[in-house]
Amino acid sequence: MSNEQVESQPSDMRWCYDTVQDVSRTFALTIAELKEPMADEICVGYLLCRVADTVEDATHIPPTDQYDLLRSYSRALDPDDDTTIEEFRAAVDPWLPADPSADWTVVAEAPRVVATFQGLPASSREIIRPSVRELTDGMAEFVDRYAEEGGLRIQTIAELEEYCWYVAGTIGSFVTRLLVDDVEPTERDAFEDNATAFARLLQLVNVAKDVDGDYREEDNVYLPAGLLAEEDLAAADIDDPEKTADFVPVVSRIADRAEGYLDDAEAWLEAMPETRGNTLAAWAIPFLLAVGTIRELQARPEDVFEDGVKVSRQEVYALLARFAGDGEPSLGDLRREMRAGSLAE
Repeated sequence: MSNEQVESQPSDMRWCYDTVQDVSRTFALTIAELKEPMADEICVGYLLCRVADTVEDATHIPPTDQYDLLRSYSRALDPDDDTTIEEFRAAVDPWLPADPSADWTVVAEAPRVVATFQGLPASSREIIRPSVRELTDGMAEFVDRYAEEGGLRIQTIAELEEYCWYVAGTIGSFVTRLLVDDVEPTERDAFEDNATAFARLLQLVNVAKDVDGDYREEDNVYLPAGLLAEEDLAAADIDDPEKTADFVPVVSRIADRAEGYLDDAEAWLEAMPETRGNTLAAWAIPFLLAVGTIRELQARPEDVFEDGVKVSRQEVYALLARFAGDGEPSLGDLRREMRAGSLAE
């Protein structure tokens, strides 16, 4: 969405657009490629999800309190429940940092986000709300499951994929349902099924590249304990620099699993209608950034414990340039080009 379009929005919606820029540069790239009404729906829907995500990641909140807050937030989003968003805001108030980050500002402004959500068309709210509540309830379940650990400790690949569904698949679900009526009837089932692949691809890439930060900043370990055990590793070994090299096979396996979802994710994109303000570029850009990140992870998996693994800023700019103007590049060709090497070279 252009700056002019954003400026013409009501003040609360403008605040939502500005805030997405602060909490997720990657998601902001997606929203910038959308037009109304999809831009508004995805922007506000994402911020609703970010409230729950921030509470789940908060190491300063005891797990039992995290669980209660997440359940309170879910009930506040339920139109059939008497819990109000103001009650959630009052309950979370003692846990708000004195100098809140952009993420915690979203939590503090949860009533504003919900009020903006209420301004969306009823048909859109009925699609977005169940997915946000499923995400929130799923996070609450995982927090409760590992309450005695103090942080998440994923045990198996199957459990990791379950977690990926809650935190990413649910978002992909509401994006898909906002568009599915404009997909050819014979392609709708495949379109809905492949949305799961797109979401799991992005989340597995995050798991692989953020191993160190997830542990040090959030005390969460998403690398499955079963895979760690195969390498004679435990979660606490993430903090041991002498064992960095031992994690390479595990990180590589997660990156390989993410790559296994690329074909179905590309099929989801190819079937996606450009209606209701939706564009291929909005979702192709994060898909292709995932392709580039997988390339980097497979080339230097040990760097997740050092400088980090990500696509360079120069390559991001080069990718955005491919979608500038009226041209629409071949998704398959771009995927192959990025898999082979950086667009910036």
